[in-house]
Amino acid sequence: MEAGKVYHLYNRGNNKQDIFFDDENYIFFLKQFDKYLTTKLDVLAYCLMPNHFHLLVRIKIIDGLAEADVSRQTTKAMRDFLISYSKSVNKKYSRSGALFQPKFKRKEVDNDFYFSWLVQYIHLNPVKAGLCKEPAEWRYSSYNAVTSGKSTKIHAEEIIHWFGSLKEFIRIHKERVIDEATFRDFLFDE
Repeated sequence: MEAGKVYHLYNRGNNKQDIFFDDENYIFFLKQFDKYLTTKLDVLAYCLMPNHFHLLVRIKIIDGLAEADVSRQTTKAMRDFLISYSKSVNKKYSRSGALFQPKFKRKEVDNDFYFSWLVQYIHLNPVKAGLCKEPAEWRYSSYNAVTSGKSTKIHAEEIIHWFGSLKEFIRIHKERVIDEATFRDFLFDE
């Protein structure tokens, strides 16, 4: 992962099993993320689902560190974060073995359309899964942090600016403007 670049980081439960079993798990996941990664990543959007998670992040540029060191430290911090969360869940629920699939996935967000689609996709994930009817109903995503106007660690103002306004951000999500079929067509056109 390169400093200054935006990535979609995601993973799911081993054998597609749940990784969150109660509200405390979601909250602990976010606290551990903060502990291990906020010095290395800017969070632009996220969604935690019962059996997987999505994070849209920008790798921070760290003064005095070579590009390779930033990448290595960020990857290690992500791995340590997931191990920490897994150990806690395993202990709490008297379980053993891997909680997550072996390696977290990362995909560079290298164009504007992909960025726009991904923000909407992340926030609409619980709607698509039938867990709620509107993204504002899901407590474990950045949607409400972006729309609330309250102070947050999410780069909400940047996301609102990206979509032109808060009103436009909400409209795009409500109308499902950037659907998956459009995104697939975009990818095949390149």
